[in-house]
Amino acid sequence: MMRLSGRARVRSMIAVLAACLLVAGPFVAPAQAQQDKVLRVALVQEIDHLNPFTASFASSAMVGRMAWEFLTLPSAEDTSPTGGVAESWQPSPDGLTWTFRIREMTWSDGQPVTAGDAAFTLNRIMTDPKAAEANGSYVTNFESVTAPDDRTLVIRTKIPQSSMTALDIPIVPEHIWGGVEDMADPRTDEVDIVGVGSGPFVLTEFRRNEVIRLKANPTYWRGPAKIDELQFVSFKNSDMAVNALRNGEVDFVNRLTPAQFDALRDTPGVETNKANGRRYRDLLINPGAQNADRQPVGDGHPALRDVRVRKAIARAIDPQTLVDRVSGGYAQLGGGLVPALYAKYHYEPPADQRYTFDPARARAELDAAGYPMGPDGVRVGPDGRPLEFRLVGRASEDYQQRAADYVVSWLGEVGIRVNKQLVSDNEVNEVTSSGHYDLALSGWGTNPDPDYVLSLHTCDRLPVASGSSSSASFFCDEEYDRLYAAQRAEMDPEKRVQLVKQAQARYYDQVPTVILQYDNVLEAYRSDRFTGFTRQPADGQIMEQNGYWGFYGATPVDAASGGDGSSAGVWIAAGAGVLVLLVVGGVALTRRRTSAEDQE
Repeated sequence: MMRLSGRARVRSMIAVLAACLLVAGPFVAPAQAQQDKVLRVALVQEIDHLNPFTASFASSAMVGRMAWEFLTLPSAEDTSPTGGVAESWQPSPDGLTWTFRIREMTWSDGQPVTAGDAAFTLNRIMTDPKAAEANGSYVTNFESVTAPDDRTLVIRTKIPQSSMTALDIPIVPEHIWGGVEDMADPRTDEVDIVGVGSGPFVLTEFRRNEVIRLKANPTYWRGPAKIDELQFVSFKNSDMAVNALRNGEVDFVNRLTPAQFDALRDTPGVETNKANGRRYRDLLINPGAQNADRQPVGDGHPALRDVRVRKAIARAIDPQTLVDRVSGGYAQLGGGLVPALYAKYHYEPPADQRYTFDPARARAELDAAGYPMGPDGVRVGPDGRPLEFRLVGRASEDYQQRAADYVVSWLGEVGIRVNKQLVSDNEVNEVTSSGHYDLALSGWGTNPDPDYVLSLHTCDRLPVASGSSSSASFFCDEEYDRLYAAQRAEMDPEKRVQLVKQAQARYYDQVPTVILQYDNVLEAYRSDRFTGFTRQPADGQIMEQNGYWGFYGATPVDAASGGDGSSAGVWIAAGAGVLVLLVVGGVALTRRRTSAEDQE
C-alpha cells in the first residue's frame, strides 16, 4: 500500500471533506452567525397581533416598538421623554393645546413621514373602537387632532392632560393603513401591511409560533443599526430557549427563571444581566365582568363580586413565599400598580393596611360574611353555591405553573376549592378578556408615566363587547375613576404624585387583583457574539423596558473590535460530527467541535 506524505494526506482529507459537503449540503455553524450580523432573540410568549392598533401581549408590543416610532419615548438614560417622530413639543399656557413639531424623516418605503400620518393614527383610535383596543386610553381626553401642515401636529384636550409626553402609540403611515376598513381583519397582521415602518427595524416575515424577521432600516433617522437583521424565534417554553442559548442557536433570552439565571452565570460565552423590573405579577379576581354598557359578560363566580371575599383571598395567600421560593428572591414584594422601579409614583401600603398572610383571619372574615364551611370542607355562599373557583394560568410559564400550586393549597386551607386550568397564552387571553374565569395569574408591564397602567382599571376601559382586551381587571369604581381623572388633569408634579398614590390605595382596598410582586429582569446573551446592548436606565435592563434601545445598540463582537466579521480560516462541515478545518499558512489543523462554547 502506498503511504502518502503529510501534505498529500492533508490534500486528500480536504478532498474527502469537500465531497462530503457536496453530498450533505451546506451547514452553517453557530459561530458563523455573527458574519451575517443577525441577532436572534428567543420568544416564549405567543404573539396575539402585529397590528399595532390591536396588539396587547407584551411580546407583540415589543416587536411593534422596533418597527414604528412614537411621537416621544422614554430616553435610555433616565426614561425622561425624548424625541421620536416629534422633534419638539410645547403646551399652551392653559395646558389644553399641545403643538408637536414633526421630524423630517421617511417611512421605510421612501415616502415622507408627515404630521398627517400622526393625525390619521390618533383620529383612527379616537373614532374606531376596534382601532382603540390597544391604545384607546391615551386619547379619551382628546378634543381634536389636526395637522395644519406637514411639520405641525396640534392636539387639543378637553381638560389638561399631564401625560402628553408619554403617549405610547406607534405612529403608522396613512398611505398604508388608510385603506384598512376593519382593524380586526387578520390581514392586518400580514407583512404587506405591517412591513412599512419608521423604526430602527422593518418587519419582513411573520410565521406564527415560528419566527419574526426584521431587517435593519437603512433610512432610520438615528442611523442604521449595527446589525443587519433581528429575529424573534419562538419556543414552547423557557427551558428550550435556554438550551438554544447554550447551543448558540439564539443570542438573547429574557424572563429567565431564577434557576436558569443562576445556571447561566458561569457559562462560557454568556453574560447575564439582572435589574429591577417594570412588570408586576398579579392574581386577577373576577369582580363581576361587564361591558361598557354595564351588561354582565362571562361566567365568573358571583361570590367574587363581594369585596369581603376578595379581601379574604388576599389574606389567604402568601406573596412573600412566592418571591422567596418561586422567584428565588429575584423579585420585590407587591403593593400598588406602579412598581418600586418608579419610586416617585410607587404606592407602598401602610403596615396596618397591607394584606398580610393570615389564614385564620381569612377564615374568620369568610364566616362573618356569610360563607360557612360545608361538610366537605368547601364553603358555601348565601345562594347555596360552593366556593369553587377556576384558576387560569399560562402552561408555558414556569412561574405560573408553580405559583398555581401554592394558590390552590392556600385557598384550600380556608375552605375555597380551586381547580387549575393551565393553557396556552392565547387561551388565557381569550378567557380573561371575555370574563370566562374566576381567578387568573396575570401580569402587566408599566411605563415610566403611571397614566396608562392606572387607566387600565377605569370604567372607560370596560370592553365594548365580550372578548375585547380593553380592561385588565374589569374593575369599575366611581371613587377610583375620580382619582384617576384628577391625576391626569393635574399639571403640578407633586400634587399629581399624591393623586396617583391615592388612586392606587383605592384599588388596593377594593382588591380586583392582588399585586403579588415586581419581578427582577433576568436576561442572558451571547457575549462572545454581541456587545453594546443599551441598558435602560443606564444600570438597568436591556429588553424589558420601553423603547428599542437594547437591540438597536447591539454590536457584533467582531465589528466592535474592529474586525470585518469574516472568519480567519476556512470552515467545512460534514454531517452531524461538524469536523472543522482551520487552514493557517498552508498547514491544516483539525479538531472536533464539542460544544457551542468552543468558539473558533
